[in-house]
Amino acid sequence: MLSQLAAIATIVAPVFGLVGLGYVTSRTGHLTERAADGLSEYVFGLAVPVLIFKTLAEARLPEAGQPWGYWIAYFTGAFIAFGLGMMAARRLFGRSHTEAVVHGFASGQANTVFVGVPLILQAFGPEGAVPLFLLIAVHLPIMMVVATIATEGAKTGLSGPGLAKLARTLALNPILLGIYAGGIAKLAGYVPGGVLKQTLDMLAASAVPCALISLGLALHRYPIQGDFKPAVVITALKLILHPLIVYILVHLLPMPPVWADVAVAFAAMPCGVNAYLLAQRYKAGVAASASAVSLSTGLSLITVTVWFLILGVR
Repeated sequence: MLSQLAAIATIVAPVFGLVGLGYVTSRTGHLTERAADGLSEYVFGLAVPVLIFKTLAEARLPEAGQPWGYWIAYFTGAFIAFGLGMMAARRLFGRSHTEAVVHGFASGQANTVFVGVPLILQAFGPEGAVPLFLLIAVHLPIMMVVATIATEGAKTGLSGPGLAKLARTLALNPILLGIYAGGIAKLAGYVPGGVLKQTLDMLAASAVPCALISLGLALHRYPIQGDFKPAVVITALKLILHPLIVYILVHLLPMPPVWADVAVAFAAMPCGVNAYLLAQRYKAGVAASASAVSLSTGLSLITVTVWFLILGVR
């Protein structure tokens, strides 16, 4: 037990240490808002897409194809958390439908890029990369489409221009472009070599530390702003209920062990910053979503450690 805990600490501590470093440098003014914007744009627009492309192009895909139980287990947990988050917002806190959707989205949508990629790659290595990036490929599109339909469709019916705008946003998402390019390279049998490989290796190596520093800077921007009780409910649904449901389902549905572990770990990630951005877009649930992002990220240091213990990560 102690040896396993020590092994997990070597995975978790550096990750959250870099997040903390980013937060402190922002609090002290050593790095400014301009640095936060630039670093986040670099991570999201270049470094992580290159990491994903390189990993998928070089990865060994499972011979039997993608296990269907993997998708069912993860998204069942995500949408149960989403639904309960909406229900709590409506019945416990008396919020509007739009704000309830924001609460639900925050409860089911994980921070994949800034926390999920560093932690899961550290914990499961190259074997965990394929299920991780395949899940990232569909996670944001599915969750955003559902949230948009639930919000706009309830008001006036989802418009054609609204759907077209959402489709364009997702189609040009740099993370998804990295996944598409990596998948095409894998199907074509192309593996970068020579100077190109060295360049991609250097960019990919910068993705994880820059993502973590960027998250720390973002946490200073999205502090706990009040509306604390809803934020606690959202955090509990995201960090405890979502991974618990997935953990139960991965033991009932067929999939390779590493895929099962990645699904649970992915579900255990804190609320994504996209929840706050969605709240800003609809001018509803801004305080609750910002508080949930910060609170869940801070508490995930403890909860992720517990989930890694349960999963037997060493």
